[in-house]
Amino acid sequence: MTDPRRALAQTKTSRQQRIIQLLTHQEVSSQSQLAQLLTSEGIEVTQATLSRDLVELQAEKVRGSAGSLVYRLPPEGGSPRPAGPAPENELLEARLPRLAEGLLVSAEASGNLVVVRTPPGGAQYLASALDRSVMPDVLGTIAGDDTVLLVSRDPAGGDRLAARLLDLADGRRQGSEPDEQDPSAPGGPSAPAP
Repeated sequence: MTDPRRALAQTKTSRQQRIIQLLTHQEVSSQSQLAQLLTSEGIEVTQATLSRDLVELQAEKVRGSAGSLVYRLPPEGGSPRPAGPAPENELLEARLPRLAEGLLVSAEASGNLVVVRTPPGGAQYLASALDRSVMPDVLGTIAGDDTVLLVSRDPAGGDRLAARLLDLADGRRQGSEPDEQDPSAPGGPSAPAP
């Protein structure tokens, strides 16, 4: 009798779907680790095929929870985002907030330019996420090893864009303002002074 998982993985589409599931549910740091995971499920794949699959799925390496580089997929399992502005709710759910939290070290503005610093090797990943998020106020990005240059469409929009990115890195969603302090919370306006 044939192993049903092995029969399922005989097509490129089913193999790539399994890769998407693996990369979504666990941190995979190398192609050899991914190949071992697939092999353990009865899915035999060559390194060349796996490499092509990762390129087609637009998998990228980003900093994982332990600080090491791991494969991640863009939203919607690797589907490229069409050119043009994305709806605001798509911007909020994109991978940009997660990447900003993990990669953004600093953001400084001058006019319509923002210089973003990342750990070594992180600039390309962050710039790619910025490009794919299709933020309407970003004209474009240029990335080096640890620095991203963003160009704002607004001639004086650099400060606003830098603040927005720093908010993302601090875990606040785009377009949201910091919560006002709850008066009943400890240290709120009604709390007695120490």
